[in-house]
Amino acid sequence: MMSSILGKTPILQVALDFLELKRALTIAKEAVEGGVDWLEVGTPLIKSEGMNAVRALRREFKDKIIVADLKTMDTGRLEAEMAFKAGANIVVVLGVSDDSTIKEAIEAARNYGGFVMVDIIGVADPVKRIMELEKLGVDIICIHVGIDQQMRGLNPISILEEVRDKVNIPLAVAGGITSETAAIAVEKGADIVIVGGAITKSENAAEAARLIKEAMLKRTPIKALKGKKAKTLEEIMSILKKVSVPNISDAMHRGRVITGFKPVIPGRKIVGRALTVRTYPGDWAKPVEALDYATEGSVIVIDAGGENIAVWGELATWSARNKRVAGIIINGAVRDIHDIREAGVPVYAKYFCARAGEPKGFGEINVPIEIEGVKIRPGDFIVADEDGIIVIPQEKVQEVANRALDIKEKEDRIREEIKRGSTLSKVIDLYKWEKVT
Repeated sequence: MMSSILGKTPILQVALDFLELKRALTIAKEAVEGGVDWLEVGTPLIKSEGMNAVRALRREFKDKIIVADLKTMDTGRLEAEMAFKAGANIVVVLGVSDDSTIKEAIEAARNYGGFVMVDIIGVADPVKRIMELEKLGVDIICIHVGIDQQMRGLNPISILEEVRDKVNIPLAVAGGITSETAAIAVEKGADIVIVGGAITKSENAAEAARLIKEAMLKRTPIKALKGKKAKTLEEIMSILKKVSVPNISDAMHRGRVITGFKPVIPGRKIVGRALTVRTYPGDWAKPVEALDYATEGSVIVIDAGGENIAVWGELATWSARNKRVAGIIINGAVRDIHDIREAGVPVYAKYFCARAGEPKGFGEINVPIEIEGVKIRPGDFIVADEDGIIVIPQEKVQEVANRALDIKEKEDRIREEIKRGSTLSKVIDLYKWEKVT
């Protein structure tokens, strides 16, 4: 009976979505210390380590419910039996599977005293499918918004609200859940709350789990330490100020970075939206005129042909300060270095050069430009630090910002493991993942 493992209070399940079994076991121990009820052998871990991951979790946590997130799509009985024999209590099958696959998994579960959770990720009509699945006899429905969907701001709670009063089956909720949304999920009727990154990316997984468990029991949102996704422009800008250019490049699948530019004020970062300028080498008229178009937070990006003749200086910088410009980037030269540092507005340029050109007025403002093969359109997002300059297309900024934060938070956890006395190659099991030749 499903009630035998659910208990009287909402269940906290941690998703161990790692590639490395050793890391999964370490964080599982911390999470259990913090109050996690069920341990999920995540899909990446099963794909990486196979059923050995399930066996290892069962050996280490003899009294815990182990969930094998197989995401089975076919051969329901075969895959379910593998997991149950390895020590899993619950197996996960995809809701988009054929009914015959789900029935086969259910039959295997009945034979082995286990349970079937069906994940509705990717289901076109979740409410309809959940009602069908309940009739098929599945034990738990997982209302799940996948990581790629989360990066675009989607969340599972709206589906939970829509379906809760239509079925009696236990419902799990997964997809970017934090201590802020876990309480809401319980309030909306979730029986099981599945949390991944908000626990597994934390430097102290025990404390993160305790925080989420407290929020669930009190049904009161608590400010999230990790795993929160940006939805508003303000939240996106906050993330871009927090993450680095390397984080963003990784988030853009090794995205191109503009290099060779020097900051006038070392250590100062630039984050904002591009106000573009195309000018001729040495012609500083359009760069200065661009200030009249600037708004608070603008990043003035000037393509001056990459020549060693200054098109920007102290007086323009003071004007930029008055307009609350976020920064200036010059594919060319800047001068008055000492005075610009006094003004305090971050400026990046290819060259520092005292010789200025003439204000002839050639060029254009707010038109697409290209620097070192990287296209920049008016309104695109610019982030510059001492690692380089990166351009984020405005239509992708929410996804890129969320992915960059996810990368940073994962690195925070790895850094903590290194500080405990390990090395990077050991933490990520680097030798195992070297390309086979």
